[in-house]
Amino acid sequence: MFAAPSLVISAWEDGRLVGLSRSLTDYAYCCYLSDLAVDKALQGRGVGKELIRRTQAVIGEEVALILLSAPNAMSYYPAIGFQRAENAFVIRRKR
Repeated sequence: MFAAPSLVISAWEDGRLVGLSRSLTDYAYCCYLSDLAVDKALQGRGVGKELIRRTQAVIGEEVALILLSAPNAMSYYPAIGFQRAENAFVIRRKR
């Protein structure tokens, strides 16, 4: 929990970074996927889905994967297996 709480997985194409997932996890109970970014030109080709699959492979099936979606990605996550949470709270950041 203290030794290595960060998990970063990247996707590369021809030596160029094209995708990244960044998570904070205890490897036992939950994993917060704080960032999922894919090069706009490659979106819709499964890069994000593969980054999430690899994150799940590292944390295991007994660890919950949690994220906050960007407004324009709200339809993406249910399409790849995420369920909407009704028991979450947030204090929004000030801009």
